[in-house]
Amino acid sequence: MTLEERISDQIVKTLKEIEDNKVKKKKFRLPFGKKVSTGQKKKNFITLMKINENGQIKFDKIRIKDQTIMEEKIPRLATTQYVMYYKKNPIIILPSWSVEPFSPAKNLTESLENGSNVKGYAILLEAMMKGQLGAKKQISGLIKWIFGLGVAALIGYALISGGI
Repeated sequence: MTLEERISDQIVKTLKEIEDNKVKKKKFRLPFGKKVSTGQKKKNFITLMKINENGQIKFDKIRIKDQTIMEEKIPRLATTQYVMYYKKNPIIILPSWSVEPFSPAKNLTESLENGSNVKGYAILLEAMMKGQLGAKKQISGLIKWIFGLGVAALIGYALISGGI
């Protein structure tokens, strides 16, 4: 066996090991029968993602009537503030222990009030980076004008005197 064959075999072996170690991420897809078609959207159907007390998730297709949905013979709120969209599919996240579904708007205001919002950290980080690098001082407009007039005067003098 030549050196070239040994090297090629070793390369093939390491490439197979790398491919075996890679973990392919699965894309999330809604269960097949729980997607809402265009006709069903017009009839106020939504996908309901119900979270049980033990952490299990159950998907269901359900119809909104009079801004409520009936789940386990209990009327639950279903106004527009609770409806979210996943790939053009209307969805409501409903904890089984609550009459009120998850509201993104309410969660946003809560995170702003208790200080757990990401925006504050992003602004703080940006301010820290500016302070760390030091702000570049801008040349004032007057200095730019003086420099430009000086260059124009030199060019004019060279043209009039005929020398370069």
